[in-house]
Amino acid sequence: MTIFVDASALIAIITGEPDADTLADRLEADRDRIRSTLSVWETVAGLVRSQAVTVEEARAQVRRYLEAGAIRFVPLAERDYDLAIEAYARFGKGRHPAALNMGDCHAYSGARAHAATLLFEGDAFSRTDIDQAGP
Repeated sequence: MTIFVDASALIAIITGEPDADTLADRLEADRDRIRSTLSVWETVAGLVRSQAVTVEEARAQVRRYLEAGAIRFVPLAERDYDLAIEAYARFGKGRHPAALNMGDCHAYSGARAHAATLLFEGDAFSRTDIDQAGP
């Protein structure tokens, strides 16, 4: 099975949030682990905000984790755009209780485009029809 890793899951794992072990175990259970440039960008930005580290420190921390976990990049394409727009129309902030933001819509589209389950932290995606990887 393929698993798409949302920024919320990466941040939770890297910072040791309460669900970190459960998320890491779930991620480890899948051999094909993917992420997009947008989810990694959002992870770096989130770490800079929440951990008061520099962009370079956050970038290095994320890069080390992604390499150690063999989480590969997948390209963004026109299909991802279409699926992200669909996610916004159906589940976007101000449109649906899931209140997906831009990054969320792209994580949703990444999982859909690659027939993957989505690993995330929080409850926003639980209010959608995406195949969930946990926790």
